[in-house]
Amino acid sequence: MNKLYVVGIGPGDRDGMTIQAEAAIGASELVAGYSVYVGLIQRFFPEKPVYATGMRQERDRVEYALARASEGITVSLVCSGDSQLYGMAGLALELSPAYPAVDIEIIPGVSAAFSGGAVLGSPLTHDFAVISLSDLLTPMETILKRLECAAMADFSIVLYNPSSRNRSGYLRKACEIILRHQSPTTVCGYVRNIGREDTESVLLTLEELKNAKVDMFTTVFIGNSETKIINGRMVTPRGYRHDRD
Repeated sequence: MNKLYVVGIGPGDRDGMTIQAEAAIGASELVAGYSVYVGLIQRFFPEKPVYATGMRQERDRVEYALARASEGITVSLVCSGDSQLYGMAGLALELSPAYPAVDIEIIPGVSAAFSGGAVLGSPLTHDFAVISLSDLLTPMETILKRLECAAMADFSIVLYNPSSRNRSGYLRKACEIILRHQSPTTVCGYVRNIGREDTESVLLTLEELKNAKVDMFTTVFIGNSETKIINGRMVTPRGYRHDRD
């Protein structure tokens, strides 16, 4: 069978990788993916041949993975976190009609929203929105509208790709939009290099977050109006009723 696994590898450490993900990569004859993500797991599977490409080459590596799978090579196309959430699962399925002989299996993984949230405490106990601040594939007007709507609806918000060398002011702009609807003292936090030896986490207010220095390896958490700090942990209550039996 011509097989392509699209694998969410979690935050990057082996402990954060699911048994299903590890089995899929172990069964593969080739591992393909973004160079940073391939590098994170290569030490766990040193015997596997790899095909790695840089940023903005997503279509090339997915086409390559599909083409090799169509030749009878079992391939794992790896994605950081979950394979659907800002991953390659959707693109692989979009391109799959050109490769009808390839059986595609989507392997989920632990996204930064949950692995980072666990570092901070439990900021995502209730409804939340996940928004990427990268405008490489999404118009900035759309991103800003989604931020506004999420803040108006009092969602907890997770921000991916909050800043980069070319997008240094994007997090500040996002905070300014959210501040139209949320208090400056809203509990926030961010986690950098989730699941790695140099993991860094910070709790701060929405007003402080506006001036925080973050990068593309940072995941940002903005609480809702009920989010609080309990024993040094960021917690968004679900609203359990204590007056019921």
